Amino acid sequence: MLTRRHIRVKVMQSIYALTQSQRADLDKEEKFLSTSMENMYDLYLVLLNLLRAMSKMAGERLSASEKKYLATEEEKNPNRKFVDNRVISMLVNNISLSDELENRKLNNWYLDEEYVKVLLREMQESGLYQSYMATRQSSFKEDKEFLQELFRDVIAPNEKLYEYIEDYNLTWVDDLPLVNTFILKQLRKVKPADREGYFLPRLFKDEDDRLFARELFRKTLLNDEMLVKEIAGKTPNWDTDRIAEVDEVLLKMAICEFLKFPSIPVKVTMNEYLEIAKEYSTPKSSIFINGILDKMVKDFQSGNKLNKAGRGLM
Repeated sequence: MLTRRHIRVKVMQSIYALTQSQRADLDKEEKFLSTSMENMYDLYLVLLNLLRAMSKMAGERLSASEKKYLATEEEKNPNRKFVDNRVISMLVNNISLSDELENRKLNNWYLDEEYVKVLLREMQESGLYQSYMATRQSSFKEDKEFLQELFRDVIAPNEKLYEYIEDYNLTWVDDLPLVNTFILKQLRKVKPADREGYFLPRLFKDEDDRLFARELFRKTLLNDEMLVKEIAGKTPNWDTDRIAEVDEVLLKMAICEFLKFPSIPVKVTMNEYLEIAKEYSTPKSSIFINGILDKMVKDFQSGNKLNKAGRGLM
């Protein structure tokens, strides 16, 4: 689930938070980083379960209408296209997903169902829903495309949902764009034959990625004095106070990768931090960071300080 870029972002956020608080307990902060990444998986499960909760509530309303004493013909024979959406049914019938939600005690939508009501109403009032429900028959492809649009255009932008997430867990706010993007990717690629595990990806692709998160965090902090000197040496006309705090963290992490991670190609490090700077720092940060890192790489190469192992890593 977490790509290397996501991992870098989480490490950046943790180092920035530590710098702001001026705490010095490395083990405690490393535990916070680990918890923060696990919390991101919780958010993924909570949002996935929101689709199930919306389907369940819609189904309960249809059942209640059918039982009315003076039910109309439409109420007796309702359009169940949304309730029976094939992709949502994969989530509803996913026993492994239910077990994971129970194990993590993520019963948010049972306790806070008013948010489900808000989203269900917004969905039903949307042109997207009305167009989808204009017929009673659908294919897996149509069900999947509707769910993608529903999540992208109705659920993800909802302000009340955003406020709920912010109040429930502050770290989730930073995770939300990454998780939303991942869920859309999952919905886009899902196939009818996919097993239950499809919607329960591992947090880390492999143990190397888990180790990368820990090592990048620790090595950046433990080599802080050296990294500060490297930056100062390449920015003689800049006072440290003039460098945006996020930019300084990104520069330290990038230099750390240059010097302390032999298996990561220089170009990969450069590209990753430039993209992160575009999203998380000032408009001119990526240009500034690109200039500094490019200069550093040339100096490191001429001074034989880059210890990259393998072909194409320079």
